[in-house]
Amino acid sequence: METSTYYPYRSEQARDLCFSYLDSLAVQQWPVAAETRTVPTTYGPTFVRVSGPPSAPPVLLLHGAGATSLMWAPNIAALSAECRVFAVDQVGEFGRSLCVKAAASIEDFRVWLDELLSGLNLTAGVSLVGVSYGGALAAQYALHFPRRLRKIVLLAPANTVLRVRTEFWVRLLMAAISRRKGLLSFFRWTFADMERKDPKWVQAIFDQFLVNSQNLQRHRPVIPPVWTDAEWSSLAVPTLFLMGDHDVIYSAEKAVRRLKQVAPQVTAEIVPGAGHDFTIAHAAIVNQKILQFLEAR
Repeated sequence: METSTYYPYRSEQARDLCFSYLDSLAVQQWPVAAETRTVPTTYGPTFVRVSGPPSAPPVLLLHGAGATSLMWAPNIAALSAECRVFAVDQVGEFGRSLCVKAAASIEDFRVWLDELLSGLNLTAGVSLVGVSYGGALAAQYALHFPRRLRKIVLLAPANTVLRVRTEFWVRLLMAAISRRKGLLSFFRWTFADMERKDPKWVQAIFDQFLVNSQNLQRHRPVIPPVWTDAEWSSLAVPTLFLMGDHDVIYSAEKAVRRLKQVAPQVTAEIVPGAGHDFTIAHAAIVNQKILQFLEAR
């Protein structure tokens, strides 16, 4: 098979190295029993970690950009105690999913997610939980395929509510230019709560990013759009929006204010004392709010 088939990896050797690395992280970090599945899609075989009772309500987790399903390690014990949880490695990202066709648009990601749910036999009554970029994908799917879904939880979704701050993009660009030192500084700024709470965690995430960047092929990311007022008002799936009060991507206060004006059907809350890393730094609070929302009739 040609190396290009293994997009996003540079080569089969890079793929195997990363798979071994991710498997070692899973042994260390994933705190509950899990079965793994690989689901065929048009965009490539998609890797999923499955935890929780088979008869429990199904919940599919979508991680943020540059991450993998392992980013849900701080949340999975609580969530899988009440739900059948499917944690996905998104196509085109660093992870165990392989990509034979790059997703070049938001529509591509919607098609991929629809095929994934079909492949998992989650044809109705499933809830989506997405953080950052994954939150944007969950929102997009809910807007276009509402009948399949029970509820969605959007955790600081990228764009979607408000445009990501210019400062974020400028800092990211400067970090990329200055390479290793600048990128570590960017990570410390983005994940400021975890930097104060556990600096070793930030260093570990940065080390994972280095493995990522050294073994992935370069590709143009798809930027999710900011929704119009009409799109928000038409959202029919019960939705919880959560964001930390000092998140760096955009103002939580302004986001909640907008949602209350244009989408009063959305439950919008701010987590005090939290930033963009709130699913990790404030995992217990986030887990509780997610479960309370999913369990509510």
